[in-house]
Amino acid sequence: MNVSLTFLGAAHCVTGSKYLLTLQHRLGQQRLLIDCGLFQGLKELRLRNREPLPLEPADLDAVVLTHAHIDHSGYLPRLVKDGFQGPIYCTEATADLLRILLLDSARLQEEEAGFANERGYSRHHPAEPLYTTADAERVLLHLEPVAYNQPVSINAEVQVVFRDAGHILGSAIVEMTVQGARQHKKLVFSGDLGRYDNPVLFDPTPIRDADVLLVESTYGDRNTRPQDPEAELAALVNEALGRGGVLLLAAFAVGRTQTLLYYLRKLRREGRVPRVPIYVDSPMGIRVTQLFGHHPTAHRLGTGSPFAFEGLQFVSDQQQSKALNRLAGPAIIISASGMCTGGRILHHLYHRLPRPQDTVVLVGYQAEGTRGRSLQNGEQQLKMFGEWVPVRCHVAELDGFSAHADRTELLRWLQNFEQAPKVTFVVHGEPAAATSLALALRQDRGWPNVVVPEYQDSAVLFTGL
Repeated sequence: MNVSLTFLGAAHCVTGSKYLLTLQHRLGQQRLLIDCGLFQGLKELRLRNREPLPLEPADLDAVVLTHAHIDHSGYLPRLVKDGFQGPIYCTEATADLLRILLLDSARLQEEEAGFANERGYSRHHPAEPLYTTADAERVLLHLEPVAYNQPVSINAEVQVVFRDAGHILGSAIVEMTVQGARQHKKLVFSGDLGRYDNPVLFDPTPIRDADVLLVESTYGDRNTRPQDPEAELAALVNEALGRGGVLLLAAFAVGRTQTLLYYLRKLRREGRVPRVPIYVDSPMGIRVTQLFGHHPTAHRLGTGSPFAFEGLQFVSDQQQSKALNRLAGPAIIISASGMCTGGRILHHLYHRLPRPQDTVVLVGYQAEGTRGRSLQNGEQQLKMFGEWVPVRCHVAELDGFSAHADRTELLRWLQNFEQAPKVTFVVHGEPAAATSLALALRQDRGWPNVVVPEYQDSAVLFTGL
């Protein structure tokens, strides 16, 4: 048996994660897709979502997901729409998150197509969504939830175990064993690795060995953890509210919103920040927050309602959301999306960016081509709803609250390997980050075979297995 791997995403970029594993037998072949993400950010990346995959989806035997973030799962509805009929293996919490995230992604696809048709700016007439809500609902019928640390056989040759990655609720490191006629080999897909000492999620599970390793490198070239994240958040909150305005936190609905709520509750109880109203204005963020109570063993906070506190208000209704635009402050609004690419954060930005007394905070990684990256780069105006909106508010960042391990934490996790894998692929990072981490593994750790693959590269992993 020969085994090969093709990089269909998250290579030289941090989005569109897809890895095609092909097992070639004398009697035929089997194909597995590890992650099935949507490309986001730069237009040249987003256009890849419309390109056909180099295989027929109906020929895929199964999909294995590391976690539910859209850049790892958001292409699933298109895959099913184009003919995929197999099982989709993921953790139990990931399955529940997919029921929220995929339907939301489909709704955004439909809304974007409708807006393009209304304004007439699409090259296609009429503009059509990449997939629909009905396509997303069909994905849910294919889900095969699996508990952490419980081996599951994909087929006669492949067994998978999900280990906690500590990135978001349900996130996993995939340990995959491929059994050949003569010997077996172990492949490890890191997925997105979380941070150590996160008060909400567990540390990334240490892995001791692998023949082939794929490791993410989102922050492979820099460290982002402040010495005291609580103090950093407290100082930012006090400074922003001291101006009498509104503090707008652009936070991902999954993970970041919940971590912020944990810290804000703690700081309020300790009297380190004012007791002003706090609004979570993200329907998805609200549903995800409630989901933590259904998976008490998948995080550190246990049972009950770990994020509830006096003064916290969940805003589900659209009219209530728009009413927040008239809010003078002091107050805190947590909204999504975290990279300011869509969702309710847009109308908040439209109204808050021109106001000198208000503060916008970016909480986490901002991919190239997103409005979040533009704000991060100090742009003086952003185009929104067909208008150029001036940026007069204060803009700040909270990198220490990213759900991604930084360089030191990535190297800490990699240090658990008792010997170097036979080959290591550094993925899910922009070129500078991936190259930097690869160099550290080669020079500082002495790992002999470290590769930074490019989009659509293929590699033969094993022959005659």
